[in-house]
Amino acid sequence: MPHKVKWEVVAITGKYRNAQGEEKSRYTKLGVVMENDRGSLSIKLEAIPVGWDGYAYLNDPKPRENAPTRPPRASSDSDIPF
Repeated sequence: MPHKVKWEVVAITGKYRNAQGEEKSRYTKLGVVMENDRGSLSIKLEAIPVGWDGYAYLNDPKPRENAPTRPPRASSDSDIPF
């Protein structure tokens, strides 16, 4: 069974001003926290920002827009993976 993504790991990596002049935090996704079929949690880091202060936040995963869908695998009598 594949790992289920429980949270996205994000960090504040800068500041910016929006069109109304309000200061906002810029977030960067660092990776994900996953749960396996036994309930164990693991973290997969995909990025570590330069100058990062080490604080990270766990957010509910966002639905993926335009996520590619895999076509169903054709059944085969062969054990060859290609």
